[in-house]
Amino acid sequence: MAQVFIGGAWPYANGSLHLGRLASVLPGDVVARYFRAKGDDVLYVSGSDCHGTPVAVQAIQEGVSPSDIADRYHQEFIECFTRLGFTYDLYTRTDQEFHHRVVQDLFLRLLENGHLYKKTVLQTYCETDQRFLPDRYVEGTCPVCGNRARGDQCDFCSTLLDPADLTEKTCKLCGNPPIERPTEHFYLALSGFQVVLTKYVEKAQGWKENAIHLTQRYLDEGLQDRAATRDLTWGVEVPVEGFDEKKIYVWIEAVSGYLSASKQWTVQAGGSWESFWSDEEKNLTAYYVHGKDNIPFHTLIWPALLLGVGGLHLPDRIISCEYMTLEGKKFSTSRNWAVWVPDILKRYQPDSIRYFLIANGPEKRDTDFSWREFIYSHNGELLGAFGNFVNRTLAFIDKSFGGCVPSGELSEGWKRATEEMYRNSGILIEEGRLKEAIELIFTYVRQANKYFDEQKPWVQIKGNREACGHTLNSCVQIIANLANLLQPFIPFSCEKIRTFLTLERPNWQLTFVPADLQIQKLELLFERIDVSRIEEELSLLERKKL
Repeated sequence: MAQVFIGGAWPYANGSLHLGRLASVLPGDVVARYFRAKGDDVLYVSGSDCHGTPVAVQAIQEGVSPSDIADRYHQEFIECFTRLGFTYDLYTRTDQEFHHRVVQDLFLRLLENGHLYKKTVLQTYCETDQRFLPDRYVEGTCPVCGNRARGDQCDFCSTLLDPADLTEKTCKLCGNPPIERPTEHFYLALSGFQVVLTKYVEKAQGWKENAIHLTQRYLDEGLQDRAATRDLTWGVEVPVEGFDEKKIYVWIEAVSGYLSASKQWTVQAGGSWESFWSDEEKNLTAYYVHGKDNIPFHTLIWPALLLGVGGLHLPDRIISCEYMTLEGKKFSTSRNWAVWVPDILKRYQPDSIRYFLIANGPEKRDTDFSWREFIYSHNGELLGAFGNFVNRTLAFIDKSFGGCVPSGELSEGWKRATEEMYRNSGILIEEGRLKEAIELIFTYVRQANKYFDEQKPWVQIKGNREACGHTLNSCVQIIANLANLLQPFIPFSCEKIRTFLTLERPNWQLTFVPADLQIQKLELLFERIDVSRIEEELSLLERKKL
């Protein structure tokens, strides 16, 4: 049995999730469900990033405390992930004492091992607000591409920045130009990991192309030391005398959440976090799932921290998706140009959302969410192909065989095809090629529909009831295996099938349903969505735009 660690990106607890963010974390649940079905030992963790600058900025704008903002959205995230069927072993948050202790311990071990050093630097200071400004509080012009950027990273060209790099700087809070004042901070000697990280990246397998290219770019440019503390009031305290007014920088603290969540899971569930983190574990694979804006933090900074501490397993697979746009335009929370997850869950099935974001998501390139494609995807694939095959098979049995699965046997050809489907789709899932995996399985669905049409059970029942029963038995066996194959992607409809056919927990091997089994609680898997909803949704989106 293999050990599989899956770390899902930590969303900032400063606002609702939109579909673009959901698309970047959903693959983690697909991978977790697959490996559990295989029988492997899985630890899947994530949580809400409650200390990030976006949370503090939102709190200032609303005139409340950062903890108030974090509480609100952390709870909302939990509700959304639950309704979407996410199977986290632990979904936690960064603003709690357990996480703080783990981060502080990691900080002290880096210090003891000589990877942190003190340095006095000039840092942006807002005279209007009378405070040092965290990097994300500073906005200006990127020196590389000329676009508007934050003080920590440019979203357009992905360059890691320092506020001093920007021109035409302004304070995000008041809009005035900041000045610079000297302040002392700890710095991570990231440049000292240049050689070992270069060798690590050269040997990397199972990384998305964007992760390989962007990481190599940073290495080619030469890794720069980065500040490990900041003048903040909200965050994890620096466990060193004389740094009482400072906090551990969130880019160190947030990625450390993967480790703190694993240790917290051990305390709460009684498992062994070491079996998912020791670099001596030979049968361990660590997946990290996030958007491309988080690539350097997972491929360079987090590995550097793990190497600096020593004895901990480095990331193996990097599943870093591209961006998703909305009706041809970039998602914009400030202009309310977004489809918010709590909102779409009120009107559409979670499986419809999951299916679209995998089958049409930004796995290898930027993609677009359009209401037309979403509704046609539901009606054409989920309802028209998959739901139709399941419904017409089981409804026929219900009507013509009293709801009992007739006798029959799956042909050798279908057995081979099904076994190949488990093997080939499994390989694709393990490689993070989820779009190809679900396309492959839906090819199998269409082949099953073609088999049903060619056998014509509605004709067979009139002249050869035994042949009709054989056809329907084969279709039931295919349905039972589809409940396994599609469970990682669309778990709610697959769970309904498990109820129909009294199947046990999902597994990743050829499954058979016995003859004479009574079908239970039969209902439609999907309802057709009226295409008039397309214009309704587009109108609603435009009306909400700021």
